[in-house]
Amino acid sequence: MSSYNWRYVLRRFGLLVLVIWTAVTINFLIPKMTPRNPLREKLLEQASRSGYIEEGFDEMVAAYEAKFGLDQPLWRQYVNYMRDVLRGDLGYSIANYPKTVWELVKSALPWTLGLLAVTTVVAFVLGTVLGAMMAWPKSSSFIKYILPSFLILGAIPAYLVALILIYFISYRWQWLPLAGGYGLGTVPNMSAAFAMDVLKHSLLPALAIVLTTMGGWVIGMRGMMVTVQGEDYMTFGEAKGLKDGRLFNRYGVRNAILPQVTGLALAFSTLVSGSVLVELVFQYPGVGTLLARAISQLDYWMIYGINLIIIVSIAIAMFIMDMIYPLLDPRISYDK
Repeated sequence: MSSYNWRYVLRRFGLLVLVIWTAVTINFLIPKMTPRNPLREKLLEQASRSGYIEEGFDEMVAAYEAKFGLDQPLWRQYVNYMRDVLRGDLGYSIANYPKTVWELVKSALPWTLGLLAVTTVVAFVLGTVLGAMMAWPKSSSFIKYILPSFLILGAIPAYLVALILIYFISYRWQWLPLAGGYGLGTVPNMSAAFAMDVLKHSLLPALAIVLTTMGGWVIGMRGMMVTVQGEDYMTFGEAKGLKDGRLFNRYGVRNAILPQVTGLALAFSTLVSGSVLVELVFQYPGVGTLLARAISQLDYWMIYGINLIIIVSIAIAMFIMDMIYPLLDPRISYDK
């Protein structure tokens, strides 16, 4: 018998569309609540470089507002925004005109995905394995005693750990570069030398993220392993005389890992936003840095575009996880 009820699947898909529409609407409205005028600020910044503001400045601001559609009523701006979203048009960046939002995001996206995807997988695997071993009665006593260190690291903000790593590893010991995605004056290319340069620059931010996120995986998996050890199937497996390795992997970890997989899906869905503060500390050329700059400059369309990608990623990831739950755990069924 199938584990799916397709009416349920359609209802979940309808809910997915509703969630995305609601979030996108809120995403549109929040930046509009500020009294700041991003176009006027940008043009005023450029004009101040020459030492004076030319005549007709207000007319120039009005012309740009008409070009970007900011002179229209709010409801009309919303209709135009939703129409562009449905077409996949994220618009132009106000702060980096005439570059489009998608051009800027596309150039920053590989840096964030490369850094965050690797660190998320590493933190998940190490945290899950260590958490399971900490709760296992037959594990080494050394593994059980390292839990407080993960509790401490998990409570420290990632950007603070990043600053500590920069001070000791980059400034005092000079083992790794201070900041950036690659060396100054380096032209990006497909060579092995450039790849090694990128790897050296990404080690410190990756280490900061892994150290601060692994504790959550450790604590979560340890709690679930403690819970499943009291279940009847664990007692039955021990009574059958199963080997410790099989009992640990097939009976313990397999049943305890489901919440971890859910957390992994959520972590992957937020890869686009990245660790904004960590990227800022290291001046890493990722989406997090791009988003922080867009917020400081009130770049409407850049904020809209990045938040839209984050919203859609999270919603789709949760929908996919909801659909594959029956494949991960036979006890879950959507047949009824």
